[in-house]
Amino acid sequence: MSGVNEIRSAYLNYFAKNGHEIVPSSPLVPRNDPTLMFTNAGMVQFKNVFTGLEKRPYERATSSQKCVRAGGKHNDLDNVGYTARHHTFFEMLGNFSFGDYFKERAIELAWNLITKEYGLPKDRLLVTVYSEDEDAAKLWKKIAGLPESKIIRIGTSDNFWQMGDTGPCGPCSEIFFDHGDKIWGGPPGSPEEDGDRFIEIWNLVFMQFDQIAPGNRVALPKPSIDTGMGLERIAAVLQGKHDNYEIDLFVALIRAIAELTGADPQGEQKASLRVIADHLRASSFLISDGVLPSNEGRGYVLRRIMRRAMRHGQLLGAKEPLMYRLVWALVREMGQAYPELVRAENLIEETLKLEETRFRKTLDRGLTILDEKSASLKKGDMFDGETAFTLYDTYGFPLDLTQDALRNRGIGVDIASFTDAMEQQRKKARAAWAGSGDTATENIWFPLREKLGASEFLGYDTEIAEGVVTALVKDGKEIEAAATGDSVAIVMNQTPFYAESGGQVGDTGILSGDGVRVRVTDTQKKAGDLYVHLGTVEQGTLKLDLPLQLEVDHARRTSIRANHSATHLLHEALRQVLGDHIAQRGSLVAPERLRFDFAHNKPISADELRRIEDIANDVVLENGEVLTRSMAVDDARDSGARALFGEKYGDEVRVVSMGAGQGNALGWSVELCGGTHVRRTGDIGLISISGESAVASGVRRIEALTGNNARHAVNATIHTAKAAAAELKTTLDDLPARIAALVEERKKLENALSDARKKLAMGGGAAAGGGAAATSDIRTIGDVKFLGRAVQGIEMKDLKSLADDGKKQIGSGVVAIINVGEDGKAGAVVGVTADLTSRFSAVDLVKIASEALGGKGGGGRPDMAQAGGPDGAKADAALKAIEAAMGA
Repeated sequence: MSGVNEIRSAYLNYFAKNGHEIVPSSPLVPRNDPTLMFTNAGMVQFKNVFTGLEKRPYERATSSQKCVRAGGKHNDLDNVGYTARHHTFFEMLGNFSFGDYFKERAIELAWNLITKEYGLPKDRLLVTVYSEDEDAAKLWKKIAGLPESKIIRIGTSDNFWQMGDTGPCGPCSEIFFDHGDKIWGGPPGSPEEDGDRFIEIWNLVFMQFDQIAPGNRVALPKPSIDTGMGLERIAAVLQGKHDNYEIDLFVALIRAIAELTGADPQGEQKASLRVIADHLRASSFLISDGVLPSNEGRGYVLRRIMRRAMRHGQLLGAKEPLMYRLVWALVREMGQAYPELVRAENLIEETLKLEETRFRKTLDRGLTILDEKSASLKKGDMFDGETAFTLYDTYGFPLDLTQDALRNRGIGVDIASFTDAMEQQRKKARAAWAGSGDTATENIWFPLREKLGASEFLGYDTEIAEGVVTALVKDGKEIEAAATGDSVAIVMNQTPFYAESGGQVGDTGILSGDGVRVRVTDTQKKAGDLYVHLGTVEQGTLKLDLPLQLEVDHARRTSIRANHSATHLLHEALRQVLGDHIAQRGSLVAPERLRFDFAHNKPISADELRRIEDIANDVVLENGEVLTRSMAVDDARDSGARALFGEKYGDEVRVVSMGAGQGNALGWSVELCGGTHVRRTGDIGLISISGESAVASGVRRIEALTGNNARHAVNATIHTAKAAAAELKTTLDDLPARIAALVEERKKLENALSDARKKLAMGGGAAAGGGAAATSDIRTIGDVKFLGRAVQGIEMKDLKSLADDGKKQIGSGVVAIINVGEDGKAGAVVGVTADLTSRFSAVDLVKIASEALGGKGGGGRPDMAQAGGPDGAKADAALKAIEAAMGA
């Protein structure tokens, strides 16, 4: 047993044989912990189980959890590529007991796995225990036969785990592997403990206390177990390596990179190869779990990881985008264990290619600035933090990329001044995480879910049903009754009301019975599957255990059904027109409209939109039955059903299919979906795309209407077009050509009017026929001709051409034109012929005019400049000021 995939499987199977439920890895975006940016340990998905807020159908679990540590508190990014064991993405093997077994069984299971299943030599192993945990020390002697010398007592927080300042906590016991005396370092607790000889491979947490307050702990009624073993670390040990990057997984990825770049895996560029291999994993898994690069939050961390890898690709000499060409190698190595990689392969490639193409456009310029600004620095110096911030803010260089580029020269970055600059622009670009998990944990709902069980949803088959009030919540607290006028959250034992999920908004409607009437304004899902009706008591007193009739707003639900089914059809039509890379990035299904966001890197043309709309409406007109079926999640995916990336699905899923199948026996559009849909596609009526726009980098949005909303919108457009055609005395077919002709005619008239105004302005009444300047406007100042005029009704853009005409008319001299607008403000232009620019500067003269007009400054060239001022009444004074300056 040596391959990473074998080691992972052996671990999970071992614990499965010992009564543990194999639980799939949760997404990298935590759904039950608002304090975390990314899932960073195996216990994250079980947090509410450990705290007692949630109960699972099993008491023992095991998992191989995807983890990322690259942002916030847990950030290993700077060290990745330069050390043997730092990663941004890693897998945490773990086994968990929720009040079942405790220390003795945990130690026994761990020891048997590593010594019997994995076959590690006992004489190369030692353990640490918390200094006050004599139980653990005795159990290690009893079970493993370890002598005192190999049971090291540690009295620091390193061997005592806490979830937070309060809550579950307990001592730890860490298992270390001795790589031998050829490597420097001492055992934990010794002066040489920072060496690499003794490496921690597994941490067993004995969760046995509840910390009420600092210094105040009580015993938990059901002590639990939480363990974590880094897959990459144990693989290195089992493969006889001291370096995680030499295990089979990384060797395969690094080989693929080397083949594309020609770099030597053991040469001077080794660190760059390792950075790319590690960051490829992190980037790909984050994208597959729904994270896209952006300038804030999770998306910004992803962008940092991607760009750091892309920078190292450039250091390896890659002339074209590199990372997207490596995705196949990652899928080959890890796709079997993590099928989400296979499903998202096209999206991952598209995202990486787009980001690297964009980044390369700014990379060269940024590096040039970096080289220029650091040219005088020597080893040990600090690079200016404000310049580092400019590189980040203007050129898209994350701070760690700048640090990385300077690392080999031994130059650091002044973090304090970088932070100051960042703080000044905090509103514009936020680097620190200030967000939350996808779903904020509302503690009241977990105990209710445990007490009441899941709500039974009846809304696929009916919009009217009976139910019993099982809980009432007001202002975050349970109550027994709600009076008229109270706003309250209501839980029923069963309901036809759909709770907001998957982009579909929650239902509204009426609850009534026994003199009580409640208007429901929204329905939300809490604690996984607890349906909560939010509303106001309009009549009577609402009490616990009261039976009610529940009636969904039929007209609203009907519109929502149509819009949700139309969303599925548009999704498939988008794929057919734009390509298989199309993947849903979000949606809104409301009664009046639908909105669909998807991964695509460029605007959709009008012709493409027409084709998408036509394809979707062809399926509507087929009026085929909309079929739903429950399937095992793996069977559904194997059948070609499309899933929303990042969504969490249970073992059994609902599959919705529409249209006649072409290559898929289930249908033309086949998706995993828990929403409500029409019975037949014809019930949609009509799909009309009302808009297309960009939402974020690489994400587009279409909006559409269906049914009567679409019909009304189309009819309104037709009526407007007919009215326009009648006004222009033409037909609908000829309307576009007629409008184009009118626009062209207007342009010609505007040009003619502009020419006439310029001629009139320059010629006046005496010279209107020829358009020449009146002789009275041309005077001689000293030996220089000066043409100065105050005009009206001339656009600022035409003043320069008037000045050019004036310069031609006088041959040699200075021309000043001041235009007074309808608002009373003035614009001034001064022109100087080429032979006089050594004596007079148009910029200096126009500034003088501007001051006379009440303005400041002006700009241009020595032969032509312009300015303005608020007081057009001073136009003549401005001309005289120019004359005075010329005569001075």
